[in-house]
Amino acid sequence: MSNFIAPIAKLIEEFAKLPGVGRKSAQRLAFHIVDIREDEAMKLTSAILEAKRKIRYCEKCFNITDINPCRICKDTKRNQSVICVVENPKDVIVIEKTKEYTGLYHVLHGAISPMDGVGPNEIKIKELLRRIGENDISELIIATNPTIEGEATAMYISKLISPLGILVTRIAHGVPVGGDIEFADEITLSKAIEGRRKL
Repeated sequence: MSNFIAPIAKLIEEFAKLPGVGRKSAQRLAFHIVDIREDEAMKLTSAILEAKRKIRYCEKCFNITDINPCRICKDTKRNQSVICVVENPKDVIVIEKTKEYTGLYHVLHGAISPMDGVGPNEIKIKELLRRIGENDISELIIATNPTIEGEATAMYISKLISPLGILVTRIAHGVPVGGDIEFADEITLSKAIEGRRKL
């Protein structure tokens, strides 16, 4: 039986469903909500509902957006012949913060993971192939995560795309800037050596 009264227990239960929120964090969030003024609670509720109602996936790249197509796909100043393939919308935000990439994106919404029942048909690979067929694409940059699933997805896409005569590249992985080699794990170091470049 819960030690909390029903409304608090329900709040804790809902917060605990959020990714990265453990039981203790859920309890802190629930008690914070109880402590704030009602108008602040209403603002939070309103923001959640507005996000749910207005945010959708871009019909071209499948990034989250409030307009369709999204601002990146509509931007004619961006390089329309290069597509960067990422696993989720958060990856787009991170890459955009670098201000180095000026092409388009394609969000897969996951990675191939047979152990979790996620195959190529469960992520946006068919849509990527259709997009490549309908547009003049010269390069596909695969920026999936350096995990087993991310690597499997990168290899799968590469095998599908390479015969089309499109350059398929993979973002480099390795020792982060400011990091010490002695603290890097074997996989990170092997990727760093594999992705070495001429100085």
